[in-house]
Amino acid sequence: MIGIIGAMQNEVVLLQEEMTVEETVEKAGMVFYKGELCGQKAVIVKSGIGKVNAALCAQILVDMFHVDTLINTGIAGSLNAEINIGDIVISTDAVQHDMDTTIFGDPLGQVPQMDTFSFPADEKLAKLAKEVNEEENPDIQTFMGRIVSGDQFVSSGEVKERLVSQFDAMCTEMEGAAIAHAAYLNKVSCVIIRAISDKADNSAVMDYPAFERQAIVHSVRLVRGLMKKLG
Repeated sequence: MIGIIGAMQNEVVLLQEEMTVEETVEKAGMVFYKGELCGQKAVIVKSGIGKVNAALCAQILVDMFHVDTLINTGIAGSLNAEINIGDIVISTDAVQHDMDTTIFGDPLGQVPQMDTFSFPADEKLAKLAKEVNEEENPDIQTFMGRIVSGDQFVSSGEVKERLVSQFDAMCTEMEGAAIAHAAYLNKVSCVIIRAISDKADNSAVMDYPAFERQAIVHSVRLVRGLMKKLG
């Protein structure tokens, strides 16, 4: 069973429309659509924005629906000058950039008492996602790398530069690392797919609404193609 998580309704509604829904379950304020998508058994859900919502959503998918794969789709702000609006970033790993216990000697982003600094994506799943995106969205670039998450919409050039220097990340958003964290603890496969909606700098507030739709179309096309290849 594959769990597909988006933070906002417009990130998942296009996939829901293509799904043959067999069951709808409401839990913790979230609506889980269980059925078949592109020939695969799947559950699609809008988690809500932020790390707590995302982690809670992932745990429900594991506990109630027994998913063995988590795909987190959505949009993000670019942290790399080569990555343009509309391009796709696929996670190799993920870090919570706002986790800070440096006063105790931990590196910034380290979850205390965890045996890993970053939460890895499933290598085969991430590689397949890259191949599928190059097929489904040949007009855009595909990148693989670290994604950082925090409960913060990054719209400051200063904050952007700090994230780049501290984490060497490709993009920033608000859910992925929490989902990857939950996947790591539950020993299920996970990949984060992010379409770039803005440059995560002083232009972000202006760019985001203008390019959000374009970015979502690219990520949905990728997820649809990925589902056809899984199983």
